[in-house]
Amino acid sequence: MKLIIMTKPTFFVEEDKILTSLFEEGMESLHLYKPGAAPIYSERLLTLLSDDYAGKITVHEHFYLKEEYKLRGIHIDDSFSPAPDGFKGRLSRTCQSIDDLSVARKDSDYILLKYVFDSLSDDNNKSTLSFEQLKEASQKGLINRRVYAMGGMNLDNIRIAKDLGFGGVVICGDLWNRFDIHQQLDYKELISHFDKLRKAIG
Repeated sequence: MKLIIMTKPTFFVEEDKILTSLFEEGMESLHLYKPGAAPIYSERLLTLLSDDYAGKITVHEHFYLKEEYKLRGIHIDDSFSPAPDGFKGRLSRTCQSIDDLSVARKDSDYILLKYVFDSLSDDNNKSTLSFEQLKEASQKGLINRRVYAMGGMNLDNIRIAKDLGFGGVVICGDLWNRFDIHQQLDYKELISHFDKLRKAIG
């Protein structure tokens, strides 16, 4: 089972230090997700990270960053928008419904299916999929190793995602909620929690 870490949607001062520590602890896949932010801020963050980690980073928006920084791939935040003209490389997508999975998988290396559970980082994003729907999709083979569970994923429900046949999970709030960007400088608790997540998906 794969573990994807999604960045906080906003930039913050210690971000490059925390991401570097996560890579050092074994993070294999990071999604750089900064909706609506000017590309210069993503560029600045990427220049603060070692080139050794570029091949583990997938970018949402500003797809030119993939080539410029030799990143792993690009991510399209829906199931239908076309890939950039002439794009060759790793591409992933987000789906919000089970019905979209078969369409999205045609040109995707993997798919993030949301909202599997209620979001831990945004109270407005509630689960839209019942357990019965997920179970049925799993039995039909729509959920497989190329589909990753996203939305409200945490240490307690990774096992459920694994049992349903998801090939991976996307963690955001469960990790970043352990560090207050306005108050804290010490991020040991966040790194410790990442280690627990990594062991749980093994």
